[in-house]
Amino acid sequence: MATSKIKKGDTVKVIAGKDKGREGKVTAVKNGKLIIEGINQVTKHAKPSQANPQGGIIQQSAPIDASNVMYVSKGKASRVGFKMEDGKKVRFAKATGEVID
Repeated sequence: MATSKIKKGDTVKVIAGKDKGREGKVTAVKNGKLIIEGINQVTKHAKPSQANPQGGIIQQSAPIDASNVMYVSKGKASRVGFKMEDGKKVRFAKATGEVID
């Protein structure tokens, strides 16, 4: 798979779906899907287990497709590009020109 433009720890803004307009921090990335804290909350019915002896109804973040979010740079939603800097490939925010990592 190609290098992902969004990585764990990035702040992103949702641009499509029920949480459109909300911002959050990426906690996990897998196969083009992101888990963002506080975004795309779903209700799950959990059986009692060792970790959760009470069981019951719990809220958790469900994955959202990477195409439905944009990177936030200096409070502004931006596309992400790649460029070579000092012989190293780096990500940069296209709206601000700021190097991300």
